[in-house]
This record gives sequence, structure tokens and C-alpha cells, in this order.
Amino acid sequence: MTSVTRMICRFLILAMAVLPFQSVQAGMIGTDQVASAASGQADRATVLGFMNRTEVAGQLQAMGVDLQTAKDRVAAMTDQEARTLAGNLDSLPAGATSGWVWAVVVVLVIWIVYRWR
Repeated sequence: MTSVTRMICRFLILAMAVLPFQSVQAGMIGTDQVASAASGQADRATVLGFMNRTEVAGQLQAMGVDLQTAKDRVAAMTDQEARTLAGNLDSLPAGATSGWVWAVVVVLVIWIVYRWR
């Protein structure tokens, strides 16, 4: 063997001994996992749509909450948290609500946003 071949062999042996091996595992995903992911995105879209309303954005800014920071926090929510918050928003009456309902919703959103700070 030439010295270059020996050097390459030693390098490969050393690399195999020191460098970690990564194994890849493939598997089937169920339709419930796909539906859950799509549902989580839809729930986040519901919450973000609510936050984009001018009244809500104004209330958040009046309370000192940056709208972009709140949106980033909503994006970081787990699917269950987004589902819970979207369910609370969907259960609100569709108009002619009193001011205390909006206050409760805004406080709920702020609580969730600042919970991760």
C-alpha cells in the first residue's frame, strides 16, 4: 500500500470510530395526525384573525402589548392551547356584545401572551 492509501484508511477508521452515526426511521402517519395539524393551523388562523381586528389591536396596544409579539406568541402555542383559545373566541356572541365580554377576551389573550415571557 502506498502512504496515501494508508493515510486515507486511517482517517476513515478514525472517522468511523469518532463521528456519530445517524439512523433514519420512516413510518406511516395516520390521518388523525394530519387532521390534527390542519386543525391546529386553522385554530391559529382564527386567533390571529381576531387579533387583526382594529378594536382588539387597539386594546392590546393600549395595554402595552406589542401586536407582533402577541402574534409570535400565538404562533408558538401548542395545538391544544390554540384550540382552547379559538374555542373561546368562537363561543362569543356574534354582535351587540357588552364591553365586559371584550375585556374578558382581551385579558385572556394577554394572559396567554405573557404566560410565556
